Amino acid sequence: MRLISWNMNGLRAARTKGFDEVFATFDADVFAVQEIKLQQGQIDLDLPGYHQYWNYAQKKGYSGTAVFSKQEALQVLYGFEPGETDPEGRVLAVELPDLWFVCVYSPNSQDQLKRIDFRMDFEDRMRDFLCGLSASKPVVMCGDLNVAHQEIDLKNPDSNHETPGFSDQERAKFQELLDAGFVDSFRHLYPDVREAYSWWSMRTRARERNVGWRIDYFVISPQLLPVLRDASIYPQVMGSDHCPVGLDLDL
Repeated sequence: MRLISWNMNGLRAARTKGFDEVFATFDADVFAVQEIKLQQGQIDLDLPGYHQYWNYAQKKGYSGTAVFSKQEALQVLYGFEPGETDPEGRVLAVELPDLWFVCVYSPNSQDQLKRIDFRMDFEDRMRDFLCGLSASKPVVMCGDLNVAHQEIDLKNPDSNHETPGFSDQERAKFQELLDAGFVDSFRHLYPDVREAYSWWSMRTRARERNVGWRIDYFVISPQLLPVLRDASIYPQVMGSDHCPVGLDLDL
């Protein structure tokens, strides 16, 4: 089972940069996208063989998530609670026969951490949400989580302490998720791999110089470790300031 996640930084723009071809090449069983930046009716995406699930932000041109799955969902949740409205379109949970697949676009805490309280509440609710889902079946959570967990996960940790995405608070919340039993699939398989990044600033030729951050993840329930085959990062795939990340399970 191949699973792919990609922050698009605007899905309509990404389609002009080869998204359709990349999507076809991966031939994923489930393909999740974040930061779609569109509303219902603003895109005509023909994906034969896939069921499409969308969670649009209320604000135009902002945030939003989508999941494209070869298997039809048993149920879909558009937020942390059944029937909840997620105004920023940040959480999309799809129940499949063997697992819960959760696509997340975590909020950026913004300059000077001015949105850190909102972010901390989001992290607590997300952890509780995932723990609740895992009571019924294993969970795969993916997306742009807007945090580099360890110093190994960004090029310049010393100069980025307390910047958004590498603050002590955000890193601690990610650790709390792991302490709750969930597993960072990439670091589980590749604990010492360096310069493996999924996002690069669009300034100063950062991608060309590989001055990046690993902020896109597949986090899984421990029950899935026996069937974990690989966790991948695809920096060669262009079309966004993020690259896709992948997960392969023997299901």
